[in-house]
Amino acid sequence: MKKVLLALTLLFCGNLYAQSPVTSESFEPIEVYHSEDLWIIQISENAFVHTSFLQTNDFGKVPCNGLVIRDSKEVVVFDTPTNNKSADALIQYIKEKLQCNIIAIIPTHFHDDCLGGLASFHEKKIPSYGNFSTIELTKANQVISPQNGFKDSQNLKFGNTFATVTFFGEGHTKDNVVGYFPKEKILFGGCLIKELEATKGYLGDANVGDWSSTVEKIKQTYPDVRLVIPGHGKTGGRELLDYTIQLFKTP
Repeated sequence: MKKVLLALTLLFCGNLYAQSPVTSESFEPIEVYHSEDLWIIQISENAFVHTSFLQTNDFGKVPCNGLVIRDSKEVVVFDTPTNNKSADALIQYIKEKLQCNIIAIIPTHFHDDCLGGLASFHEKKIPSYGNFSTIELTKANQVISPQNGFKDSQNLKFGNTFATVTFFGEGHTKDNVVGYFPKEKILFGGCLIKELEATKGYLGDANVGDWSSTVEKIKQTYPDVRLVIPGHGKTGGRELLDYTIQLFKTP
């Protein structure tokens, strides 16, 4: 009888453990979508990195990251995939698989790896936001522009929570902003932040002199950041901020 009670107790405790929610800190990344043109990796309970590809002259075929964050059937997207075909696939995944509405798309700077698929979002009546410098630069370069502008920072409410998008200073470009999701302490750094062991990359529109100090400001503003997504390459933690700071302190 004691053995039976012990077995039942262990089974009950095991069921409680199995049914307990997985915390963001213990979440193991999962590939939830994979095609030739688009990958989607779930990196926490409510955050997904989308990766599409851009053919470049200097660096070949480059994987380009964006971020989807979710709360209560609403999502915010940072950076579009690199083209409308991949953007269509991402939007379809969000609507059909996640069953969420997209309330905002935010290109983090004016290059194609951030807004190459923006027309697809506009066609589906999804509002876009960019800082005023991004809007000016897109118009000057005769590419599609975000619809709504902000100066330094913008809060984006979705579901029962919010995210922020903020300009901390120049670096990769004069308009680069970053997104932060406080609920899960996730920073989308875009091309302002480098993956570990990365080179300095494309510097044609960069302010190399200010780059390190800009990232220092981000590091000081978000001391509790847990996950950092660079514009290209692997997700990491605060070490990506430190690596980027040091990289651009080096001549």
